[in-house]
Amino acid sequence: MDSTSKNNNPVYSTTDSSAVNLSDDQWKKILPADVYRIAREKGTERPWTSPFEKSNEVGTYYCAACGNPLFKSDTKFESGCGWPSFYEPISKTSIIYTEDNSHGMRRTEVQCGRCKAHLGHVFDDGPPPTGLRYCINGVILDFKKAKDAEANYDKNKKG
Repeated sequence: MDSTSKNNNPVYSTTDSSAVNLSDDQWKKILPADVYRIAREKGTERPWTSPFEKSNEVGTYYCAACGNPLFKSDTKFESGCGWPSFYEPISKTSIIYTEDNSHGMRRTEVQCGRCKAHLGHVFDDGPPPTGLRYCINGVILDFKKAKDAEANYDKNKKG
């Protein structure tokens, strides 16, 4: 997989930051069922099922729906909540915040800043320096190791 395509997903790119606006039918055709359920239907994976929850690898986490860079591994921490947790997104535009009053709770939903996929929620019980805990469904995350990203960059630079 290169940084501009993923299987049959024509909008997946780790370098394109333009907004992605597809219909639910279009998303359903290009996303695996588990990713679609989280991203488009605001689903939640079972806790402690994501391999990313305990991962300590160095690299970058991307939106599995569109490839948008979301989190650096050095902002990941063990929260004990059962989902991958981060204290800060890559940039102010990588995440969109929306009010979520579902299930009788008041929460802040976090969505991908590029395709508006549901990622999870943010809470104010995280570690310094932000005090935030971005509780993210692992199914909606793609991960590239730092060395892989560097090799791809070098390969693309040489052309």
